[in-house]
Amino acid sequence: MNMLDAIRKEAAARMSKSVDTLKHGYARLRTGRASASLVDHLKVDYYGSEVPVSQVASVVVEDARTISITPWEKTQVGPVEKAILASDLGITPNTAGTVIRIVMPALTEERRRELVKVVKQEAEQARVSIRNIRRDALQEVKELLKNKQISTDDEKRAAADVQKFTDQYIARVDEAMSGKEKETLSL
Repeated sequence: MNMLDAIRKEAAARMSKSVDTLKHGYARLRTGRASASLVDHLKVDYYGSEVPVSQVASVVVEDARTISITPWEKTQVGPVEKAILASDLGITPNTAGTVIRIVMPALTEERRRELVKVVKQEAEQARVSIRNIRRDALQEVKELLKNKQISTDDEKRAAADVQKFTDQYIARVDEAMSGKEKETLSL
């Protein structure tokens, strides 16, 4: 594999990672719809060490607004509740025996509009990240041209390829943003 292929591959991989990071961030965004990913980031005290909720309990989405968490050990009900209360979710869990239910409250119109702004800001950050990756890749290609390791034609081809990747990944960001925007406004 030559140097240009390596530059193209690295740029595409980094751009893909930017899109994945955006989608992961969107999954954690609370839109009023229940999703198991809302509690993925919660850490529970499990015999002295902090572990993700999914390692001490089963997390199930019961319906559009309810997540049920069932710890595998009865002793973990308290620590899981504590983790939910201490989290940034702003939700109080309902506990019945060993089942902890999180009911997502309906969002107000004002809160939906705020969330749409956050969705757009995160998408813009992803676009900026992708453009920075493009800039870095083009800089590497220009460096190769300057050192006479590639021809001018190769440089132009590589620049066109990098731009094509950039356009593709920005389109993916826009697609993810519009999907999350629709989900936020439609609930």
